[in-house]
Amino acid sequence: MSTENITHTNPKPIIVKPIIAKPIIAKPSIAKPIASLSITATPAYADNGFAALGLHPNILKAVEESGYTTPSPIQAEAIPTVMAGHDLMASAQTGTGKTAAFILPALHRIAQPSAVHSKGPRVLVLTPTRELAQQVSDAAAKYGKSMRLKVVSILGGMPYPLQNKLLSSPVDILVATPGRLIDHIERGRIDFSRLEMLVLDEADRMLDMGFIDDVERIAAATPATRQTLLFSATLDGMIGGLAKRLLKDPKRISITAAQARHENIDQRLIYVDDMAHKGRLLDHLLRDEAMTQAVVFTATKRDADALADKLMSQGHSAAPLHGDMNQRERNRTLTSLRSGRVRILVATDVAARGIDVPGISHVINFDLPKAAEDYVHRIGRTGRAGSSGIAVSFASGRDSGNLQKIERYTGQSITAHIIPGLEPKFKPRSQPSNTRAKPGGFARHTPSDSRHGYPSNTRREGQSHNRFGDSTRPANGNARTAGANTAGHNTTGHHSTRPQSAGPNSTGQARRTGGQFQTFNRGGNGNR
Repeated sequence: MSTENITHTNPKPIIVKPIIAKPIIAKPSIAKPIASLSITATPAYADNGFAALGLHPNILKAVEESGYTTPSPIQAEAIPTVMAGHDLMASAQTGTGKTAAFILPALHRIAQPSAVHSKGPRVLVLTPTRELAQQVSDAAAKYGKSMRLKVVSILGGMPYPLQNKLLSSPVDILVATPGRLIDHIERGRIDFSRLEMLVLDEADRMLDMGFIDDVERIAAATPATRQTLLFSATLDGMIGGLAKRLLKDPKRISITAAQARHENIDQRLIYVDDMAHKGRLLDHLLRDEAMTQAVVFTATKRDADALADKLMSQGHSAAPLHGDMNQRERNRTLTSLRSGRVRILVATDVAARGIDVPGISHVINFDLPKAAEDYVHRIGRTGRAGSSGIAVSFASGRDSGNLQKIERYTGQSITAHIIPGLEPKFKPRSQPSNTRAKPGGFARHTPSDSRHGYPSNTRREGQSHNRFGDSTRPANGNARTAGANTAGHNTTGHHSTRPQSAGPNSTGQARRTGGQFQTFNRGGNGNR
């Protein structure tokens, strides 16, 4: 594979076949491959705005009405490349505008009539999660609102009859998660004969989630003449191998770390002693009048449920979001968040990917992520579209290894903050006041009652525990705390299907006394 590097510092009826083991073999489209062109950095695009990119007038109108005037670095480089017909490998962090970087040129292509008469999609976008798929669909609908356009999402958790109905009429853009799309391919319900563009969004995450074989199988069912775009946080290793197999002489764009430093996000570190201290700090932050909406990240799905319940019992408008919730529950939660009925979203990493809510002013890492790249995706939920945001991370003495990995990955050290009246009992290594903490700057001492950390060589996800037990919570965990019915979430729903630990006192779990968290031991098991 030859690549060119850019480093930027800133109507046939639908085909229905019986279920078969192999993917359908699609007819090739008439799109002709375009010869490789040399690309150079073009700052003029950013200076002259979106109009200089040559996009269709209807698309430019929608972009302007959305309030955007200047393309981001990834948009300024990727859009002309894609419009020129090249395959593309692009590396850019979340929050840099990468969704528009492929949706806008895709819409520009769709603005021209297809010479192939079919009901199948002209553009296929694969995403690792349902939330990210919904974000892509929303972006396509927003920027294509002045066009005659049909965008369809095919996601797990949605009923098959509804999806079959959506696929029975012509589709322009199909956004899908790999597993559900494979199901429809095997049933012969999708005709890829006029597919012109395949987009792999967050390909690294799809690889991490075990979708790589599905992605290759889907690509094999599409025309060989398609244009393929791959977006990933990294372009090396297994992602590079995937690109060699699926892309043809791609152009390569890398937005360097200096451009993805999230300089509009104030990153803060707060040291914690134990769960009681952690709970008091969280309650203090969430009662700050400057906070409009927040996403609080936990390590496991069970923790997300339990912490959301605890926050609601304290009077906060909170709701959980994680992979055990069905699509209807997830959509309801995100709708409530966007409308403002939910002020605090308690989420896991995978479920929160793709959340794009302008009102989120704060991200709080209640538990530090084990993977440094997840930290970048987490804090990218705030500071969207050029606005400012605040990201707060809680850390104990046992989190020094994770903190060091995060700071090495981002190339930034995170400023340590102290809240008056809630100072930690232990201190990081001595440092001058009002200066930035050194990466991983923890004292050797670890307080004996710090029980929320994990050994550095142990993955946290899938491990023990309901850490937020309450004596008022039934042993089977089917009901929320009284008075916690917020934003349309009832006391049964998705909480009734997950097994809980034997009881709130059987493993020494937390009680709530006087509105605070108290220390507890772990028990049970929880998954991300």
